[in-house]
Amino acid sequence: MHKVAIMQPTYLPWIGYFSLIKNVDTFVFLDSVQFNKRSWQQRNQIKTITGSKWLTVPILSKGKREQLIKDTIINNESNFCKEHIKTIEYNYCKANYFKSESKDLFNILRSHSNYIADLNIEIISYLSERLKIKTNFIRSRDLDCKGSKADLLASICSILNAKEYISPPGSKDYLEVSDAFKDIDTNVNYFEFKHPIYEQLWGEFLPYMSIVDLLFNCGDNAINYI
Repeated sequence: MHKVAIMQPTYLPWIGYFSLIKNVDTFVFLDSVQFNKRSWQQRNQIKTITGSKWLTVPILSKGKREQLIKDTIINNESNFCKEHIKTIEYNYCKANYFKSESKDLFNILRSHSNYIADLNIEIISYLSERLKIKTNFIRSRDLDCKGSKADLLASICSILNAKEYISPPGSKDYLEVSDAFKDIDTNVNYFEFKHPIYEQLWGEFLPYMSIVDLLFNCGDNAINYI
């Protein structure tokens, strides 16, 4: 049974994002919808000695209120990558696997694309490969999909001949009032992720951090928590 999941490409995603990828055959980066400022599309959290801290990628938004994710350009004047690398290094340099796991990721940040979607997808693709997740990736911009909300998701699933759509629970409200998936004879199931506890720096365990927190602390064992 061909299982499909569809999510916006987010910056340094949390563990559950990768668990969803791991549990489907095809994962679609929904980059042909409107960009939401101050969303997961441009930021995520890491753990520090004082708690969680946001890492935010600045984007060019003036006069671009309705721009699509795929068209959203990073504001490189802030030199954000240098700041993010410095912050990550300061807070994870004592982690067991920081030295071996940070080099390639930092190289991606240093040589990043001008587009937020390209950066996010490159990071997610690299980390998925590092975690030995073999799911197929597709961008919605490359599909002839139409509609919005449930209709858009069903359109993508129809193009991909999906027999099952695996949805994050947050979409349940609008999916359950729509017949879009019934019309294409595709089953909808909701993905529930139970957050594991693993070894972390800085005291009491803090969930919902970026995947880098797991990778730097657990190395090759990271996949066992996903």
